[in-house]
Amino acid sequence: MNTLVVDIGGTNVKFLASGHDAPRKFPSGPEMTPQQMAAGVRAATTDWDYEAVSIGFPGPVLCGQPMTEPVNLGPGWMGYDFVAAFGRPVKVINDAAMQALGSYRGGKMLFLGLGTGVGAAVVMNGVVEPLEVGRFHYKKHALEHYIGARGLKRLGRKKWQRLVGEVVARFTRVLGPTDVVLGGGNAKKLKPLPPGARLGDNALAFLGGFRLWEPEADGQRPPTPDRNGTATPGVAGGQTKRRRRPPTPSHVETPQ
Repeated sequence: MNTLVVDIGGTNVKFLASGHDAPRKFPSGPEMTPQQMAAGVRAATTDWDYEAVSIGFPGPVLCGQPMTEPVNLGPGWMGYDFVAAFGRPVKVINDAAMQALGSYRGGKMLFLGLGTGVGAAVVMNGVVEPLEVGRFHYKKHALEHYIGARGLKRLGRKKWQRLVGEVVARFTRVLGPTDVVLGGGNAKKLKPLPPGARLGDNALAFLGGFRLWEPEADGQRPPTPDRNGTATPGVAGGQTKRRRRPPTPSHVETPQ
């Protein structure tokens, strides 16, 4: 199935369709509404063919719909009809969960996304469970106050890095993952990475979006995010199906 994957961030909206190597993007920001997002994506993809859409949303998702209005975007996301906007089947999942799904290699993986805000997910036996940790109380404020983009700007890289290391260590002790992935736009600023962690790749969010529509290994229907945005990608008998990975985007492609 040809799929369009849309990764909505607080700075940019990025999107890629099956069969293409380079994603496209346009700025988002605190005034962007879902209508503007959908119109911008449609206008930039008139030369792409796709049958279904995956959307990574920067916030909690319930029954395929945003549960809250995003902090870093404009209003109108709750209850928005994404299917009508794109004229195709749509699956909406938390953005960190979508990148986690694309980053998964097996075992129990903890994913922590360090971007404009903070996102997290755990993937085990191919099942992804989003964790809305950005609003968790940490010290005197929410966690994203310290290790989100505004925390990085306010604290400076060295102090921010130390706090990220502390948070990763705490999550690791509690959850006991066999693999820790740090993604999001600011993860590459961690030098060195916390012990036991590997650097994610934002391009893997697209792979996660493609996986949402892959048929399961036993030939049954494709996975669908359930009540809390959880999705099971191609799992049969507790094993993750081996897949041919789409090419990793290397630069931004713009419409001709």
